Amino acid sequence: MQLRTINLKFIIKAVCIYCFAFVGIQVQAQEIIPDEVTPEKPKDTVINATRLKADGVAAVVGDFIVLESDLNREIAQLEAQGADLSGITRCELFGSLLEDKLYAHQAIQDSVIVNELYIQSMVEQQIQGILAQAQQDINWLVKYYKKESEQQLRDEMFEINKNGYLAQEMRKKIFEGIDVTPEEIRTFFNDIPKDQRPTFGTELKVAQIVVIPKVTEEAKQKVIDRLNGFKKEVENGSSFITKALFYSEDGGSKNNGGLLPTMNRKNPQMVKEFRDVAFNLQEGEVSEPFETDFGYHIIYLEKIRGQDYEVRHILLRPELSQEAIQEAKDKIDEIREKIVDGSVTFAEAAREFSDEEETKYEGGRLMNPVTQDFNFELAKMDTEMYTQIQGLKDGEVSEVIQDEDRINSIKFKLMMVTDRINDHEADFAKDYLKIKNLALQDKQVKAVEKWQEETIRNTYIKINGEYRDCEYQSDWLKTE
Repeated sequence: MQLRTINLKFIIKAVCIYCFAFVGIQVQAQEIIPDEVTPEKPKDTVINATRLKADGVAAVVGDFIVLESDLNREIAQLEAQGADLSGITRCELFGSLLEDKLYAHQAIQDSVIVNELYIQSMVEQQIQGILAQAQQDINWLVKYYKKESEQQLRDEMFEINKNGYLAQEMRKKIFEGIDVTPEEIRTFFNDIPKDQRPTFGTELKVAQIVVIPKVTEEAKQKVIDRLNGFKKEVENGSSFITKALFYSEDGGSKNNGGLLPTMNRKNPQMVKEFRDVAFNLQEGEVSEPFETDFGYHIIYLEKIRGQDYEVRHILLRPELSQEAIQEAKDKIDEIREKIVDGSVTFAEAAREFSDEEETKYEGGRLMNPVTQDFNFELAKMDTEMYTQIQGLKDGEVSEVIQDEDRINSIKFKLMMVTDRINDHEADFAKDYLKIKNLALQDKQVKAVEKWQEETIRNTYIKINGEYRDCEYQSDWLKTE
C-alpha cells in the first residue's frame, strides 16, 4: 500500500500540476461543480461520489490555505484529462493536495528562486492555447472563468503555476544526489522473497534502417530567399507575429505568433544552432536565415531581461521534389533486396546505408528511452512501433514502410525483430537496468517519506471537518 500511494502521487501530479494548460479547452469540467451537499457516506469514500459544496477552508499548511473548492477543481481537472479515478478516494487526493502545499511552503522557506518571466511565459502560452482551441477571445475566457477582469484571471493563473513550480522544484531538491550503488541494487533484489519477485513480460529487440529523401540546393535557396523577404518586410514595419501566424511551419508556436518558451542562457533547452543565433541578437533585431535539423529559421528577439531571452521565430522547411522521394524509395527497395538475398546482414546494411545517425552505428538497434537498454516490453510498446512490427517473425525484414517525424515529412524504413525474450521472472543479470530503476524508486520513496515526516513535524498544519476522519499515509493530524 505504501508504494502504491507514493506512485499514485507521482501519477496524479504528472497528469496535472495545478495547471490550466494541460487541460486545454476541456477545462470546462473544472467549473461544473454541483451545489448540492454531499449525501452522508462512509469515511474515505471514492472520488465518484457527489462532490461537496465548495465553500470552506479544509486545511492550513504553513502559509497556504486549502479550500474544499481546491479539491473539487483538482478532481475536475483530472477527469477532464481522462484520468481513471476509479478506486482512488477523495481522502487520497486531499492528501496529495496537502503534500503539494507542503512542498510549496518549504520551497519558500528554503528560498527556492522562482523565475517569474518563465511563469508569465507559461501563463501566456496557456491562455493562447486555450483561445486557439476554443476559437474565442480573451473576454470570453475571463467570463468563462467568472473573473472580474483579464488581470484577475492572469494573477490567479500566475499563482497556480508558481505554486506548482515551487512544488516541482522542491521535489527535485529532495531527489538531488539520490542514486543507488551496485551493492544496494544487489541487496534490494536479494531482499525480495523469491516468490514475490516481479515478472517481466515478453521483450523484443528491434532494429531499423532509415532512408531520408535529399533536399535539393534549389529548394533550400528558395526557402532562404523567402525568409529574407520576411526579414526585410519586418524591418520595414510589418508585424513579425502576423508573418509567423500565417507562414511558420512550427505547429507548436505559430498560433502564438512564433513565441517560444523563455530561453535562459544558463539553461536554454534549444539546439545549439538556434541558441547561438538567439543569444547574439539585440532587442528588436531579426536574424539572418539559418539552418537546424528542423528546417530554416529567422528569429525575432523581443526582450532581454537579465539571463532571460524572449524570442519568436518563423520556421520553413524546403519542399521535397518527387524525384528525390522516388530516389529514396528506390534506394531502400534495393537495400531490402540485398538483405533478403543474403548479400548483407541487416546490421551491416544499417551501418552502411541508414540515414539515422542515432541507430546506424548500433546496427540499426533502437534504444528504449524509458529503460535505456535495447529491450521493448511488448505490452508497453509504443502503438506505432507495434503496428509496424506485428506479424514479423524473428530475423524477418519488413516491407518498406513510409513514415514521418517532426523533422522529416517523409522517410522510408525497414524494420526487424532481432531478438525476443519471453515472459520470465526477474533475473539479476538479464534485467539489471530494470532492477536498478526499481531500487532507485524504492530509495526515492523512502527519502520522500523521511522528508515528509520531518517537515510535517516542523510545520504548522491544521485539518478541518470531515478531512480529520481520513486515514492518511503521512501524519497530517500529528497524532504521533
